[in-house]
Amino acid sequence: MEEKLKLIEFLKEFVTPHKIDIFDSIVLNRTRYITVLLEDIYQSQNASAVLRTADCFGMQDVHIIENKNQYKINPDVALGSYQWLTLHKYSKKKNNTLEAIKNLKKQGYRIVATTPHINDTNLQDFDLTKGKTAILLGSELKGLSQEALNNADEYLKIPMYGFTESFNISVSASIILHHLSLQLHQSKINWQLSDNEKADIQINWLKKSIKKSSLLVNKFYENQQKTKL
Repeated sequence: MEEKLKLIEFLKEFVTPHKIDIFDSIVLNRTRYITVLLEDIYQSQNASAVLRTADCFGMQDVHIIENKNQYKINPDVALGSYQWLTLHKYSKKKNNTLEAIKNLKKQGYRIVATTPHINDTNLQDFDLTKGKTAILLGSELKGLSQEALNNADEYLKIPMYGFTESFNISVSASIILHHLSLQLHQSKINWQLSDNEKADIQINWLKKSIKKSSLLVNKFYENQQKTKL
């Protein structure tokens, strides 16, 4: 940890004070208590809008399942949000849904599938205090696969009062994350990142803000080695 903090201070020398202040402020409100799990999203504008929403509400991680569709980012919609998020892709197997769900469950997440077709919990009644939550969202036309629904722990729906049975996926993500973020910040849940996680994220942000940062990082570690000799 001490070495990470030294690296952060070293890299800050190559970034403007204004940007440093922004990083220091934003990392305090980052969380992994809530994460987003996306299954087979194919429209780049929706994929990108979800990333932008996750960043705006302080979610650090977005998990992306690629079965039939490759997850494509539209820079004009994402507005660079993907640079500040930690993206986890599941694309190496024929069906990656189960792998992603198992991975998140091992990390202590409950998988909460969003669907208007299963009567379980309305968004306003959802209890965040029960534990870390992975919000599972499906593709634009077909929604979540049967495998995703079968392996979810809970089901969540947004109350609707019109003729249309569901929201666009990016709108759904915005509504859900806004509500849960507000609930989280008003709760007594320990949702903040650990000091070690904050350090790792800040190092990553600083590296992305500096041209040829890998050369500087190598220089830092070379100097550290010399100091130890």
